[in-house]
Amino acid sequence: MSEPRRETSEPGAEPTSPHKADSGPTPQSAPGAETILPDKPKPTGRRRMLFGAVGLVILAAALWFGIPWVQTTLNTVSTDDAYVNSHVTFVAARVRGQVARVLVDDNYRVRKGDLLVELDKEPFQIAVAIKQAAVDTATADLQVAKSKVRGIEAEAMSRRRALEHAMESVDDQVALLRARVAGVDKTKAQLVLAQLDFDRAAKLVVTNDVPREVYDRRQAELLAARADVVASLADVRQIRASLGLPPGTDEQNLGQVPPDLDQTFSSVLQAQAALIQSAAQLGVIHSFDEGPRAMVEAFVKEGDVNSTFDRLAANAPDVRQAEANLEVAKRDLDQAQLDLRYCDVLAEIDGVITRRNVNPGDNIQVGQSLMAIRSLDEIWVDANFKETQLGDLRIGQPVDLYVDMYGDRHVFKGRISGFTEGTGSTLALLPAENATGNFIKVVQRLPVRIDLENYDPDKSPLFVGTSVVPYVLFKEPPTGPDAGKFLQTSAPDTTPNPPGAKK
Repeated sequence: MSEPRRETSEPGAEPTSPHKADSGPTPQSAPGAETILPDKPKPTGRRRMLFGAVGLVILAAALWFGIPWVQTTLNTVSTDDAYVNSHVTFVAARVRGQVARVLVDDNYRVRKGDLLVELDKEPFQIAVAIKQAAVDTATADLQVAKSKVRGIEAEAMSRRRALEHAMESVDDQVALLRARVAGVDKTKAQLVLAQLDFDRAAKLVVTNDVPREVYDRRQAELLAARADVVASLADVRQIRASLGLPPGTDEQNLGQVPPDLDQTFSSVLQAQAALIQSAAQLGVIHSFDEGPRAMVEAFVKEGDVNSTFDRLAANAPDVRQAEANLEVAKRDLDQAQLDLRYCDVLAEIDGVITRRNVNPGDNIQVGQSLMAIRSLDEIWVDANFKETQLGDLRIGQPVDLYVDMYGDRHVFKGRISGFTEGTGSTLALLPAENATGNFIKVVQRLPVRIDLENYDPDKSPLFVGTSVVPYVLFKEPPTGPDAGKFLQTSAPDTTPNPPGAKK
């Protein structure tokens, strides 16, 4: 018997499986005969090269896509829970009225200052005319008040002079009284001398040592001296009566007067009362307890009297009241003019019109919402990162933003600008209550604001609510304000914007 045939294999060739048979029916072997297997075709060198090329392509593709993916995974933090957001300005009416025109519609792009809605202006124009007439009336009233106060000013100056004259007149009367008292003393001395001469002549006329005519002359001189004394006393009592003093029975005290007579005399007090009345009309309040001389000295201390009265006239109550009425009328006119300007509803920001709900002929109220404007410039991204991703995030870190509507065709650049102080669940209207006993831990998400850099809405506009996938490059150094921090520390700019400046 011959030995069964053995299959040999070359190096690198696959061994022939004894269980693999050719396709087709297998012939029935004779009893005691061995089955002879056919030879398998050997792989050629071209096939080996093809297999190697395919392997290299697969390896290159894996490296091409795998290395960036690994680098991105190691160097960035990302989330698919991110959306575009922007400010919304709700346009509302500042005055009530009827809509005359509506110049925009939904999806219109507007600029700041563009006219959106115009109200019927005729009622407001009439109100402006009425307020202007009130201003003219108040202006005329002010001129009348100034003229009236000028008259009061002249009257006050005259009464001040009258007060000074009254005090001077009292002082003159007191001086005259003292002069008349001195005259009484003189006439009394003359009466004494005349009495001595008469007594001497009366003794000598008996002895004919003095002629009779001398005696008669001495007697006449005595009578004249007595008459002079009586006359001088009468003058003194008349002056005392004019000063309001008692006539006096003691001739030794006829010249005595109260030291403050020039402050308490009736004519002085009357002049003081008149001056107080005029000064009160000029806004200067004096008390009757204040002496007349103190009032005069108070005017002197103010400096030049004319300048003092001019200043008092300018600040007189009537003038101030007229000025206040004029100011109120002007403010009312300003409000009426402002209401007239409010008939033109203007756009406060650049953006796109949305939610228009006003039509011509509508009667609107103050504060009624007319439409909304979505900002095109103030755009940002709200990214909700998991709390486990926040450890490496800081303000100022750069972000690559991939927007679903643009795909990979355009990558927006951004920067983390802040973190919301609370997760979405805590800021909800009905926050979750975890103390009820059925707590299940859920990974929370925290809204992170990402500001766009070098964003141009005219070239690549972003629409609010569109999905974004942000990649935060947390290994790159943060830049800008508050870089590297969790919380913002810079205070907002409180400098008022000049009129017409863009906010």
